[in-house]
Amino acid sequence: MAQRDSYIMSQEQVLERLMSGKRQVLADCRFQLGQPGQGRLAYEQGHLPGAVYLDLEEDLSGPVGLHGGRHPMPDLGVLSLKLGERAIDRDTAVIVYDDQGGAMASRLWWLLRFMGHEQVYLMDGGFSRWQAAGYPVNDEPPLAAKPKVFGSRVKNLQLVVMEDVRQKLEWPGTVLIDSREPKRYRGEEESIDKKAGHIPGAVNRFWKDNLDADGLWKDREALKERFASISPDQEIIVYCGSGVTACPNLLALAEAGRPDAKLYLGSWSDWISHEENPVATGEE
Repeated sequence: MAQRDSYIMSQEQVLERLMSGKRQVLADCRFQLGQPGQGRLAYEQGHLPGAVYLDLEEDLSGPVGLHGGRHPMPDLGVLSLKLGERAIDRDTAVIVYDDQGGAMASRLWWLLRFMGHEQVYLMDGGFSRWQAAGYPVNDEPPLAAKPKVFGSRVKNLQLVVMEDVRQKLEWPGTVLIDSREPKRYRGEEESIDKKAGHIPGAVNRFWKDNLDADGLWKDREALKERFASISPDQEIIVYCGSGVTACPNLLALAEAGRPDAKLYLGSWSDWISHEENPVATGEE
């Protein structure tokens, strides 16, 4: 499979696109878990010129139920309308950003790709670094744009549900990646979900390890090395706590040449909602 251009854009590349007047939509995805509204408030106080805002829980997730995890799949019809209202169609380049290393913006990156949209990129470095560099910022709402029709072409093979994961436990043809920080993976600490531990057989690849010491994304070769132990013929399923921070790992895998990796959207919070599902602790 030929390697495509990077899904990650440097801030200098984004600035060049802004200055050149190239057609795109900037999507601000800042969000603070446990503090609903903080991301939108930050956006209203300052954002990249012309950026639209998409909220993790209001726009990029569906209602929480008994199962499905803390951030279930949004209604794709409703999301398509919201994208269209923000002047995004299948021919629009979308540049997503947040201020959390890509943790939140990668969720929109994944959703757009799941809905068949390939021209979506993550701005490296986040909003604070952009602002500190003296690049343009304003607090003005985006100019009204003519709504478009976002024609979704869902790629169902990029998504798995709990039953798929259960069937593939300890199957050598599948690699299950847990994206949470190591202490949560090992079950030593759990401040968010009701049970501690991980899905049996999962290996831990903390999503923040995709970033270097400066908080910027590692280059493609470093990301390839990070996942080098996975055989090309193995299926990859990625999860986290609720299907959000698994997405930076999916982006990293796409950069490393594995765009076929799949998301277990409900993730750990869905897995433990089924009492019969086994739980493991410690290292694998």
